[in-house]
Amino acid sequence: MAGEIVVGLDIGTTKICAVVAEARPDGIEIIGMGSHPSEGLRKGVVINIEHTVNSIKEAVEEAETMAGCEIGSVYAGIAGGHIKGFNSHGVIALKDKEVTQKDIDRVIEAASAVAIPMDREVIHTLVQEFIVDDQDGIMDPLGMSGVRLEAKVHIVTGAVTSAQNIIKCANRAGLDVCDIVLESIASSEAVLNREERNLGVALIDFGGGTTDMAVFSKGSIKHTSVLALGGDNLTYDIAVGLRTPKAEAEKIKIKYGCGLCALIGKDETIEVPGVGERKPRILSRQILGEILEPRVEEIFTLIHGELVRAGFQDKISSGVVVTGGSAELPGVPEIAEQIFDAPARLGYPKGISGLVEIVNKPMYATAVGLVLYGSKRQKKGKKFRIRDSNIFNRVMGTMKRWFMEVI
Repeated sequence: MAGEIVVGLDIGTTKICAVVAEARPDGIEIIGMGSHPSEGLRKGVVINIEHTVNSIKEAVEEAETMAGCEIGSVYAGIAGGHIKGFNSHGVIALKDKEVTQKDIDRVIEAASAVAIPMDREVIHTLVQEFIVDDQDGIMDPLGMSGVRLEAKVHIVTGAVTSAQNIIKCANRAGLDVCDIVLESIASSEAVLNREERNLGVALIDFGGGTTDMAVFSKGSIKHTSVLALGGDNLTYDIAVGLRTPKAEAEKIKIKYGCGLCALIGKDETIEVPGVGERKPRILSRQILGEILEPRVEEIFTLIHGELVRAGFQDKISSGVVVTGGSAELPGVPEIAEQIFDAPARLGYPKGISGLVEIVNKPMYATAVGLVLYGSKRQKKGKKFRIRDSNIFNRVMGTMKRWFMEVI
């Protein structure tokens, strides 16, 4: 029996990737993938609509050809320095002394009722736990007896304009956007297992334009943050340090790059093309390591500082999972272990079947995660809408609920 088609669209700074999957009763089967260099984004934010639309079209067409189907709607990833996450808390009294679905919806709404500036949009409201009377750690309170219900939630917000631009680019490429998903949350769906989420883990999505972090503990998300530094900064450092064009610097990074000098042999050499008419030079690979190691250390030190500031450095008992395209640089997990003083591993997409060998790389974790995220929420059938277009519906819906409760 054919399943429902779910498509994840990772609109990244260095590449745009579309993954097509079939949601079957026995799991998710990858049936197609398309990838195209990203032109039009900087640090996770769209800066050129036309270039971004063209890159999306190319990636989607490639995925359609491989999957043998037409793509109409996608789950799109969002990142960028404008993303902010915070925790909130809501309390309600239980009318019938028993928790109903209506009560759960009301308490989540109460926890979400926080003042958000007009230039920001709520991207996620993620439930951390429910508390019935004084009993905490409840994930599903439906049917429980009590007089008071509380909810702790994690709210992720982003700039309205950035979310609008992602939707606009997808629409111009002929696609509907079912939902916008924070990239680190999408990646977590693909690379983390239940034990890590329960024990406590920091997921670091080391991408091209941004490095995103999501902290999980006791099975739920506790903290998110986005650092506007990534693999592009490593490429720029190579271009400046070795005096070579940026395109050549990217090739050198992929072919010879290493984030830890200790892993490089003393006699290893690399050929570096010159700028303009200058001749190529032969340099020690150790020099490349000396350029990359301080930058990788800086990025992980800043992420670790954010973890300490948020008060979660003692909550990551199972360690750190590093994923994303830049995580494939040799030496990255070792540096993460040193900085975080915790075990670290590379995050590869799992929980899928089909064309696994094509997408089984950290660089495809977000796109695969978007598919897994989408397959869980496909039944809801709601399309993501920006605040400007749905504020009237939201207000009217709230007023109707109040009116019905009064009656």
